Amino acid sequence: MKPLRVAVIGGGPAGLMAAEMLASAGPAVSVQLFDAMPSVGRKFLLAGRGGLNLTHSEPPEVFMRRYGAHGAALEPLIAAFGPAELRAWAEALGIETFVGSSGLVFPRDMKAAPLLRAWLHCLRNAGVQFSMRHRWLGWTEGGALKFSTPAGEALVQADAVVLALGGGSWKRLGSDGAWVPLLAERGVPVAPLQPSNCGFDVLARPAAEAVEHGESRREFLKELIGQSPMPQAGWTGHFSSRFAGQPFKSVAIHFTDSQGRSFSRKGEFVATATGVEGSLIYAASSLLRGEIAAHGSATFLLDLLPGKTPEQVLVEVRHPRGSRSLSSHLKSRLNLDGIKAAMLYEVLGKDAIADPVKLAAGIKALPVCVIAVRPIDEAISSAGGVKFDALDAHLHITVPATLAPPVFCAGEMLDWEAPTGGYLLTACFASGRAAGLGVLSHFGQPAPQQG
Repeated sequence: MKPLRVAVIGGGPAGLMAAEMLASAGPAVSVQLFDAMPSVGRKFLLAGRGGLNLTHSEPPEVFMRRYGAHGAALEPLIAAFGPAELRAWAEALGIETFVGSSGLVFPRDMKAAPLLRAWLHCLRNAGVQFSMRHRWLGWTEGGALKFSTPAGEALVQADAVVLALGGGSWKRLGSDGAWVPLLAERGVPVAPLQPSNCGFDVLARPAAEAVEHGESRREFLKELIGQSPMPQAGWTGHFSSRFAGQPFKSVAIHFTDSQGRSFSRKGEFVATATGVEGSLIYAASSLLRGEIAAHGSATFLLDLLPGKTPEQVLVEVRHPRGSRSLSSHLKSRLNLDGIKAAMLYEVLGKDAIADPVKLAAGIKALPVCVIAVRPIDEAISSAGGVKFDALDAHLHITVPATLAPPVFCAGEMLDWEAPTGGYLLTACFASGRAAGLGVLSHFGQPAPQQG
């Protein structure tokens, strides 16, 4: 009896995990993994450059909330292969993990390369075949898979396909979203790809003007953004030249969108030449992106001193400063200098800075207006993708029902998003595992006993 031929397209964590599950069936299944790049796991390796954050150790109910509206679709996948299972899987490959002070989970040596090497060694020993520099082009009329290769176009016959092609960010590492029209033209429902965990361009000075409008700030900004031509994004030249690339440390941001959804968290982010990016901004990016799409702008409040109350700040600002400059006064009384002090001048302007009440209010709730999302290729990840209502519980595409051979999807090409902190990788591993097991179930093959 001929083995079941399964093509896995995409060599990131989701595709590799699908291949592992399929190979666990032994000689009954022939697994061939294709990737457009010269080697697999490129984005995975890049993610591990500063220390590979595999997952997070927080309780399951808190963990699942990080996926927002898509948590319900991902919950059964992550329940079957979540943070604990992922750590056990890494340990089985000889990669010890530990929980950092923030609850993030890392390999003991903090690196991605040793884990990937060990994983690929096991996959090759299990019989997985790797075909690099194979860019998927879709199907022939007869259902064969078409690939562009250095030797020309290649056709591959498969009994089932697992697509794990990633989202639309980091094109140079292989995630370019080129699969979207290939599925859409076959009738597969795909939500448009959008930047996620991304930066934003700001409109600094008009946000300060909006403070003077009090409760009419939203209307003022809406009118401003609606002008033609649109106001230019970015900081003033003085701020950008001196502070682009510098971090805002130990700050907090607060944001409530027009639907009443709120975000509030302490952390860090970075000023860019035209706006803001970094972990704290990424965590709020979904809400900010949605508000910009709906209203043309989003204004979050930046707390430069989250460790002090508004009353404490006002007392210190009003403290007599004698002959000292305001900058020296803020430094000595509130330890407020550098990029934080410059941000006050950038957003509030000199007149408001000179008013102790407005200055104190700005220190605790500085309005920062963002008007544009940075391009998707700059984003850490993307939102959108194959809609879950087009899939069954095994991640098999069932809408339309005419795809032959059967196609399963996994990873970031599915319609979900999550913040950084191990949530992205965990869902990629879990969905890859589910898709691989889904193929086995579809063809009546027994699932592996472990993993």
